[in-house]
Amino acid sequence: MKLDIFNEIQDPRPWTEGHEHQRIAQAVEQAELADETGYGCWWQVEHHGAEEFSLSSAPEMLLAALSQRTTNIRLGHSAVLAPSRFNHPMRIAERAAWLDHLSGGRVELGLTRSTTPEWRLFNTDPADVRPQTAEAFDMIPRMWTEDRFSHSSNNYRISDVPVVPKPYQRPHPPLWQAATSPGSFEDAGRRGVGVLGTTIWESLERVSRMVGLYRAAAEACTAPAGAFVNNQVAFFTFVHCAETDREAMRNGAAAAAAWYTLRALTFFEAADAFVTELARQQAVLAAPDGGGLTGEFLRAEAAGVVGPNEAQLVIGRIIQGEEVSEEEVFEALNAQDSLIVGSPETCRKKLRVYEELGIDRLMSFHQVGALPHEKVMESIRLFGTLIPEFDR
Repeated sequence: MKLDIFNEIQDPRPWTEGHEHQRIAQAVEQAELADETGYGCWWQVEHHGAEEFSLSSAPEMLLAALSQRTTNIRLGHSAVLAPSRFNHPMRIAERAAWLDHLSGGRVELGLTRSTTPEWRLFNTDPADVRPQTAEAFDMIPRMWTEDRFSHSSNNYRISDVPVVPKPYQRPHPPLWQAATSPGSFEDAGRRGVGVLGTTIWESLERVSRMVGLYRAAAEACTAPAGAFVNNQVAFFTFVHCAETDREAMRNGAAAAAAWYTLRALTFFEAADAFVTELARQQAVLAAPDGGGLTGEFLRAEAAGVVGPNEAQLVIGRIIQGEEVSEEEVFEALNAQDSLIVGSPETCRKKLRVYEELGIDRLMSFHQVGALPHEKVMESIRLFGTLIPEFDR
């Protein structure tokens, strides 16, 4: 299991003069340390209108800068918002190819549909996001590998165009899909692309079953979106490593986890997203073919009568407007190993659990909330001492 880093450039209030510049400079410094320490990949998110939650509105710019400031660490876009009003597939292909050249072939490219608040911001019809994302997965690798590219659909009309430059990596950079639901895990597997998921708020027992769902779909894939099947599972989770468990808590780990939870639920409009996903799952179960692997997953889950875990109960209370203490949020997440906080020895034990799930890449999320930059740097350094034990 490779240890990677996931970054959103979070910028919590209170703000001081020059706070945005400071956060961006700190992200570069953290990436340089990650490169020196031996992390596998730096994953940079794309969000718009996120304010405190994320300054990362132009991740391709930061990744281009990092390509000149790092040597070995791979550079992952996790993930490009693929519907056309965000990013035209041709622009995605061109930018990623450029970054691949600038970095000497270190690019990993993820695509995602995005979520309701960003669809609204970019005047995107929710009915368009799935087909346009599917088209992007089809078009981009062909743009990278065909001398001249043509494509005709309701969304795009491109005739005999040379898309240049071609990527430095041959046949092209690995493709990934961001996923949070069983259905999207199956989609990624069926496309033959890697899956970028999250463990926060999910029990690791359910994570294990979602990994199995993805593997089954990927192993059955005979016509991948790209030139090869990228059968890899990457999961991101909050990580804060300090010399001792007590010091990790003194640094503000509980407050950071609670801050992230509240801001994420607000930004992603979790209550509405939950209703939308529930309706989608009902549609899957009602499908004539039974809903495929996802339908099997959901029926097995229902048959097992698996009740909500403590973290999900806490999240439900927050969504309903209840104030929940930082300590209670942290304890609920920590009890189900949804985050990794503590000394190197504590982190090592928790990493073993993730390794046993069959996860290929652990995207450690260090720069969270109001954790001080120097403590984030120390966390990256200490957590990095575990890399040789897992990346063998």
